[in-house]
Amino acid sequence: MRKLALSDEILMQVDKPARYIGNELNSVMKDTSQVDIRFAMCFPDVYEIGMSHLGIQILYDMFNRRDDVWCERVYSPWPDLHEIMKKENIPLFGLESQDAIKEFDFIGMTLQYEMCYTNILQILDLAQIPFKSADRDESDPIVIGGGPCSYNPEPIADFFDIFYIGEGEISYDALLNLYKEKKKSGYDRNEFLREASKIPGIYVPSLYTVTYKNDGTIDSFDPIYDDVPKNVKKQVQMDLTDSVYPEAPVVPFIKATQDRIVLEIQRGCIRGCRFCQAGMIYRPNREKGVEHLKELAQKLIASTGYEEISLSSLSSSDYAELEELINYLIDICKKKKINISLPSLRIDAFSLDIMQKVHDIKKSSLTFAPEAGTQRLRNVINKGLTVENIMDGSRQAFEGGWNKVKFYFMLGLPTETEEDMRGIPELADQVAMLYYDTVPKEKRNGKCQITISTSFFVPKPFTPFQWAKMYDPSEYLGRAKIVNDHVKEMHNRKSIRYNWHEAYITVLEGILARGDRRISDAILKVYENGGYFDAWSEYFDYDRWLDAFKECGIDPDFYTKRERSLDEIFPWDFIDIGVSKDFMKREWKNALAESVTPNCRMRCSACGAKQFGGGVCYEN
Repeated sequence: MRKLALSDEILMQVDKPARYIGNELNSVMKDTSQVDIRFAMCFPDVYEIGMSHLGIQILYDMFNRRDDVWCERVYSPWPDLHEIMKKENIPLFGLESQDAIKEFDFIGMTLQYEMCYTNILQILDLAQIPFKSADRDESDPIVIGGGPCSYNPEPIADFFDIFYIGEGEISYDALLNLYKEKKKSGYDRNEFLREASKIPGIYVPSLYTVTYKNDGTIDSFDPIYDDVPKNVKKQVQMDLTDSVYPEAPVVPFIKATQDRIVLEIQRGCIRGCRFCQAGMIYRPNREKGVEHLKELAQKLIASTGYEEISLSSLSSSDYAELEELINYLIDICKKKKINISLPSLRIDAFSLDIMQKVHDIKKSSLTFAPEAGTQRLRNVINKGLTVENIMDGSRQAFEGGWNKVKFYFMLGLPTETEEDMRGIPELADQVAMLYYDTVPKEKRNGKCQITISTSFFVPKPFTPFQWAKMYDPSEYLGRAKIVNDHVKEMHNRKSIRYNWHEAYITVLEGILARGDRRISDAILKVYENGGYFDAWSEYFDYDRWLDAFKECGIDPDFYTKRERSLDEIFPWDFIDIGVSKDFMKREWKNALAESVTPNCRMRCSACGAKQFGGGVCYEN
């Protein structure tokens, strides 16, 4: 019988002890004497968020299909348990075996959000593993990072032995096989890392050196050995239909953030929004076969017991077989009383017709993401949405019985003017007015409710806006004030509610998103001074970060307020995502010219993703 790592006494002291005991439905148990490799798959945030992450579920399933590998899950302990583990000297453990992960061969972390970087250090600290790769020896696990933040791994490069660039289905088998081979022939950590760097998609930071110019920008970035690749190429799974996907995912004991079946229907996006990193790094757009998805939905329903199924995609409306898939799901879910969730739909006649049939909507609210308040600025960001689209969709929604609409916008976008900011409440007012003009008084289900939310724009690597500058927190808050004040001037102001994001977190996210290796010391300093769970507002302390930057001699303005020149070497330029830097430059110039680029199905813009040999690039 397996022994829990935490005593009953400790479990009784902490919030939600079910986060730490494992043994959930569909979790994988193996005999340690029968496996060659033990892999800890970590999500550097709390259990409820980590259990909602599809990428970990896919890799967990894929690794555990191998007889020679046992993959277990690890999440960041909440601060109450963190303190107990430090005080009692309890090492961080895998949920399945409850064994200390410092005894494992690999620790893999998925990097979804920059504000979780201090939690990387929390996991290493509680696992009792040295923070920096340079301080580890043969007895320590190999620490791997992957996920969207690994597309600029440099701010956290010191903490990782390896980064995996791209989709995990491609090169992990080669990496694990190499490790097994090296273990049999006499394991040498440095030799393994050097050989691993030759596997496509594998980046070993310790094998590269960076030099800087007098102005602080990068002068050179080169491998230290001739046999180490100069560039690291993103790995892409082109055949999604036949690729691995969990048919019996782990079901958590407590309610997760995404407490439902997740059916991935496609990867990538055809739209080309210039601010969107996911839309660029996951190119080309690839779809799963609809017949396969039907079979998969049946298996997932049978193996989990969930009461809701959700489609996963960057833009569900662009999936070619959406109507057939939805009609099938409606048929099977109605019998089993399972709700269907349809995120990422454009609000048009087809989508509204589908929503009428799906009984989980309950006429609650519809969501639009215009991102910008004027058509001029929507053209700058290449958001393929016009006022006519918004008004047509809203009218059809109001006629269909909806009276609540949510709008998402960004403030601080390149070329933004006060007119663009004032355009946000003006658009909301137009939609509210449309409701009262469209729906007769006797048919109204209460007054119209328009909620507008603004986040502040963060330039991300591998986007056409990677050259853009940012602003001080006070400037962002000033822009939010302009919007807020203008809301109060609207005719339908009582129907409009306005929320805005935290400006200080935005600035820090921008520093971490486009930072270089010099940022690592500041991240470590923040953790040593008590900072972790920075993604949670109740634990975020901006002053702690400013103090760390000052102590490490880092000027935050260098990473935020400076607009980059087109010939600057970026910290992430050694990564080849298949989308060329020349394309990004063209799109940056198109943005400044307020010129719209058609989506991938309308016209190929020669971004470079055609080299992967499939997907939307080859549809016609």
